[in-house]
Amino acid sequence: MTGRAPTRYHSIPRYQFGPKPKRRTELGLLVFGWVIITALYVLASLGHTSHIPPHIGPFLGVLFALTVIAHLANRWLVPNAHPVVLPIVVLLNGIGYVVIARWDPKYASAQAGWTALGVLLYVLTLLLVRRTRDLDRYRYLMLLLAGMFILAPLIPHFGESINGARLWVHIGTLLFQPVEIAKILLCVFFASYFAEKKELLTIPTARLGNRLVLDPRPLVPILAAWGFAMLVIAKENDIGFALLIFTLFITLLWITTGRVGYIVFGLLLFAVGTFVAAHLFTQFHERVTIWLDPWSYTSGAPACVPGHEATACSGGDQLANGWYAMGLGGVGGTGLGLGQACQAVCSAGQLFIYALTSDMIFAAVGLELGLMGTAVVVLAFLLLVGTGLRIAQTARSDFARLIAVGLTVLLGFQAFYIMAGVTRLLPLTGITLPFMAYGGSSLVTNYVLVALLMRVSEEGSSTPAERSSGIKQPGERAFTRAT
Repeated sequence: MTGRAPTRYHSIPRYQFGPKPKRRTELGLLVFGWVIITALYVLASLGHTSHIPPHIGPFLGVLFALTVIAHLANRWLVPNAHPVVLPIVVLLNGIGYVVIARWDPKYASAQAGWTALGVLLYVLTLLLVRRTRDLDRYRYLMLLLAGMFILAPLIPHFGESINGARLWVHIGTLLFQPVEIAKILLCVFFASYFAEKKELLTIPTARLGNRLVLDPRPLVPILAAWGFAMLVIAKENDIGFALLIFTLFITLLWITTGRVGYIVFGLLLFAVGTFVAAHLFTQFHERVTIWLDPWSYTSGAPACVPGHEATACSGGDQLANGWYAMGLGGVGGTGLGLGQACQAVCSAGQLFIYALTSDMIFAAVGLELGLMGTAVVVLAFLLLVGTGLRIAQTARSDFARLIAVGLTVLLGFQAFYIMAGVTRLLPLTGITLPFMAYGGSSLVTNYVLVALLMRVSEEGSSTPAERSSGIKQPGERAFTRAT
């Protein structure tokens, strides 16, 4: 016989290196987000100074450059990942930047720098984490690093206490919160441990008399790790992150097993922990007391003394004035650049709101954009959480599914806790609103979190032919199956 010899790869479809439809959708949504952010930036300047911002060109250039870098990284490294995640992140980040530039311009450049670093780490995370199962191999290393980061603020002459919470680490001129990194590491550890111990945690294997019950021994190591993290974070007076890690732990345990008994067990732990914290930790007691009756802890007037530093306000003023601001905003808001508030030196008739661009940035949105603006922010977070859970549904392994759920829980509940604290549904925890509030630690680590979520999405969304063809995909090594 003559002719070309048959090859075992003749039926493999050729991988298309052109732009994926999802990436084209992502680019269109990014352009739409650019228009919204630019319009808000211009309107804020017009309302405050009656002039178009003089730095509109550099602003657009930086906005365009950073998002294009992230988008090109997605095209190269995660071409099949969900197209909605990055545009939502860019929109929230952009709205937050506009609010910060409006109320505290001296911090706007710092926030832009943190955003650039976040995008850089986003790309590096996609480059380094080629497969989610690579994280599974370093489970206990992740736990060790998380413990070191949690303990770091307690080291003398290294950690620093700000506003009663010892969360900060000072290295030269750099000040950051290592617990932000620890939350992602703990998420990876919990997901890995629960994925391995799934059957032991779900199927009764221990005998108690004539009945089979769940063997409690697999829970001992994970409870010890969780308890250590909770105790140390409580020692640092970080009630917000203690609540966040608790929620992460209970959610992943329930998703792994599907047993309602674990939810009951978690609620009992929560009740005991709340009782102990209320009696042992001063900051927690103060926050709950102010939450229950803020009017008894105000200075008596919503406005500050004109022309003076607003430092004489009582503990309830932050919440009360935040509610006044949202009430003044009404449905449509006072208009960008037209709100009467301050967070440092106040003029006559202005509302002093402590940490207006960090803890209370949701109230700043409510003041100038009203109910419509806050509803957009809430809907954006709901869409981000829904997308994260959708990514978890398409995950190809228990570990990938759990890590996607865990990362989504961290983002969703962090946003919920701070927005609920501002609106008095819960005590104010002091954690930041993801991607919007001023703060480099939270912003940078949340970009890493989103990169890991996109990696899970890529693995779950690629076609069977692309996964089994043996053709090298962008950002990963080739794998060939013998036939």
